[in-house]
Amino acid sequence: MRYVKWAFWTTLILTIGSFLHYTLPQHDVVRVVGTYQERQDLNDWTRIFWSSPDDQSSTLVNRDVQFIQTIQTNGRPMVYRNEDTGWGWPPYFKFDTASLQTEADDLKSTAETPKWAVVTHYGWRNELISVFPNAVGIRLADGPDERIIPWFNIFFFVALLLLAFLLRKMWLQFRERMIDPALADAGEAWDSVEARAETAKKEARGFFGRTRAWINTWRAKK
Repeated sequence: MRYVKWAFWTTLILTIGSFLHYTLPQHDVVRVVGTYQERQDLNDWTRIFWSSPDDQSSTLVNRDVQFIQTIQTNGRPMVYRNEDTGWGWPPYFKFDTASLQTEADDLKSTAETPKWAVVTHYGWRNELISVFPNAVGIRLADGPDERIIPWFNIFFFVALLLLAFLLRKMWLQFRERMIDPALADAGEAWDSVEARAETAKKEARGFFGRTRAWINTWRAKK
């Protein structure tokens, strides 16, 4: 049973951690080298990694998606998709795909004269199944070594810890006021039932003992 418990909690923590890692904003310092538009098929299970704006039909099997090509500070390529999120999930309320693509075009540079930019995005990059993070913002960086502090994520986790603390306090108070007294009353009621049962058992033994003794006296007279 211990292994089942650990497996359950491990699976739960990994699921929540993966969900938060995919959804929360991340920041990359990159050099924009190009932008393009390409038609993408949406008719398989990887559809979950593409946005679903409010103006898009759920039966749509393919559509044109804009992409931003970049080079990271370590020299490795990174490609971002540029899609509106609309009012859906995750709640970035992004409606400025065209403007973001224009800003990315304006930040293009070469290796000889680099122009570094900070791309804010969510999601993952997986070349095997063609999954791309979605860029939600871009700005000019101070340089390739710019230090970015993820203030939103910090505030989010602090708020999450405070919420968990408050929920735990509420649960402990609810348990102290409602559950523990009910369990105590149930325990007392059970003890009372057991006591009455034991008393009845003793009385029955006494009755049968007296009856048996009386019968034995008649047997002795015979």
